[in-house]
Formats: sequence, structure tokens, C-alpha cells
Amino acid sequence: MRLVLTADTHLPRRARTLPDQLWRAVDAADLVVHAGDWVAAGLLDELEARSARLLAVHGNNDGPELRRRLPEVARATVEGVRVAVVHETGDAKGREARCERAYPDVDLLVFGHSHIPWDTTTPRGLRLLNPGSPTDRRRQPHCTYLTLTLHEGAVDDVTLHRLPPR
Repeated sequence: MRLVLTADTHLPRRARTLPDQLWRAVDAADLVVHAGDWVAAGLLDELEARSARLLAVHGNNDGPELRRRLPEVARATVEGVRVAVVHETGDAKGREARCERAYPDVDLLVFGHSHIPWDTTTPRGLRLLNPGSPTDRRRQPHCTYLTLTLHEGAVDDVTLHRLPPR
């Protein structure tokens, strides 16, 4: 199963829409994961319409409508991989240990908030992924998103995609 991971889209504040490259990835994916900070509900409507399947949460910049429509934590088992999505995981220091304690029954945790891509695996095997942001690079050299494959209980082919400047 092919996944696209994104977060911190901040539409329409940081951009009018998602980059075309990301939309093409969304259209080709079996599952789209959004780790919060949509800002406006219009993108949620678009992703629901264009995604084969969507797993998403609200973030700290999301107002009442998005909070009503999306959970703080979303979970699904996909191809034998127990996936959770959350917006915030706290400071980078101590993240792995903190997430192992908070998500003992998860194999893959997708998060956002920092706009900084992240890919680590904890001692027990919990994979932590942050796709960065496709619209607001902050202190990063590029806007980004992630793709990966889930197959027979494994996370494979994790690829960070750098988007061209707008």
C-alpha cells in the first residue's frame, strides 16, 4: 500500500493550494495521511474528495470546524502496520522515549508541528516520521512531504520529497 504523508499545510495562509507535485502523489496514493495544521477546512474537503483513503488529525492552528471533524489522534492498522497520527510530540530531545511510552501499541507514528522532517526508529522498533511542510519550510532548506510503502507488516521505501521553490 502506497502512502503519502503531509502536515502543516497552513492553507490559505502559506499558500493558496498544495503544490502540483504533492497533488499528483495524493492522486496516486492508496492512503493519504495529514498530521494537522490545515488552518481552513477547504483543504480537508479537497483531500477527502481526491484521496482513496484519508487518515488525519487536527493541529494547534486548527479552529472549531476542523476540531469537530478530525480527532486529536487517529489510528488504523494498514497492511499489518499499526499506524497512529498526532500533530505534536513535544521537543526533539527525548522524543523517542516519550513516544514509546505514549504509543506502546503502535508501529508507525506520523506527526507534524515542527515543519522539520524527521525519521527515526526507537529501540523497540517504533518508527517516527514527520513529513515537514509542503508550504512553509521555516528554517528548512526545502518544503517537503514523504511517501512510503506498507507491506506485510513492514514500512519500506520511505522517501523525503523536496519541493521546488514557489
